[in-house]
Amino acid sequence: MTGPGRPAGSELGAHPEVAAVVVTYNSAGHVGDLLDSLPAAFGDVTYRTVVVDNGSSDGTVELLLARGDCLVVKSVNDGFGAGVNRAVRNAPLTEAVLVLNPDAVLDPEAVPRMLDVLRRPGVGIVAPRTREADGSLSPTLRRAPTVARVGGLSFTRLPVFAERIDDPRAYTTERTVDWAIGAIWLMSRRCFDTMGGFDETYFLYSEETDFALRAGDAGWSTVYTPLAGGMHVGGGSGTSHETHTMQMLNRVRLVRRRHGTTAAWAYYAMTLLIELRRGVLGHRASWPTLRALVQPARRPAVLGAGDALLPR
Repeated sequence: MTGPGRPAGSELGAHPEVAAVVVTYNSAGHVGDLLDSLPAAFGDVTYRTVVVDNGSSDGTVELLLARGDCLVVKSVNDGFGAGVNRAVRNAPLTEAVLVLNPDAVLDPEAVPRMLDVLRRPGVGIVAPRTREADGSLSPTLRRAPTVARVGGLSFTRLPVFAERIDDPRAYTTERTVDWAIGAIWLMSRRCFDTMGGFDETYFLYSEETDFALRAGDAGWSTVYTPLAGGMHVGGGSGTSHETHTMQMLNRVRLVRRRHGTTAAWAYYAMTLLIELRRGVLGHRASWPTLRALVQPARRPAVLGAGDALLPR
C-alpha cells in the first residue's frame, strides 16, 4: 500500500524520495493524527509510509489496516530500534528515511524544508523545531552525555553540566548539535546503512543518542532547523516504572560503551544518588529504578543487562 502524496506510487513507476517509518505500540489514540498530517507535511516530496506494530492490543493494527495509506508490518515487541530497522528493511530504497513517533504531528511543508538541509554534504540527520501539545517549545536539542552532565547541576545552564539545551535562543537559528530527541528525524539512507541502523540492544531509550553520536564519530552531522516544525505529545505508547528504569540503565550502558568502565562507574554512582533524591522528593518511579540499579535480577529482561552490577 502506498502513502498519500505527489507521485509516490509504483503505479507510475516512480521511486519515492523518502520512506516515512513509524513504530507503534498501543498507539490507536495518536497514530491517526500523525498519518493525517503527512500529505501536507511532504508537499511535493514523494514518499511511502511503513508502520511496524510491536504487538499492540488496543486496536492499533485494525485502525491502520482500515486506512489503506501505509504498509503495516506486524511484529513482536522487540524494541523501538528493532522496529525502525524492520520498517526500513520493508521500505523501498529511498534517498532519506523519516523516523516518526506515533504521537507526533508534522507541520505543512516540514519534509521539503528538512530535505533541503539533509542534502548538504556531510549531513546525516535533520531535526525540526518541535513543540509540546500546548504549543510551547519542546527543548529537544542535546549535548553528548558525560559524567558531569548526569544531572544535579543542570540548573546552572553551563554547557559542561547540562546535556539538555534549554535556552530558547538556541532554537531560533539553524545549528549543528551532538544529538536531538528522535521523535521526528530525517536521516540520509546512506548514513543509516553505513551505521548499520539502530543498536537494538537498547530496546527503548538511548538508541537515537547512540546512533547520532556514532554517526558523528563517522563524520555525519546532526543539524537542527527551525524552518521545519512539528508537535510531539510524548508518552503516546505509555510510560511506566519499567520504562523509567530502562531509561536510566541505558544511560549507564551508553556511557560505558563510549567512555569505558571507569567513566561508567562514576555515571552509575551519580545516577544512584540522583534517583535516591528523586525518590525522596516523591518521584515514585525512582524507587523501582533504584532497586533495579543495585539488584541486576530486577532489571527488565529485554535489556539483557541482568548479569552484572554495572550494566553492559
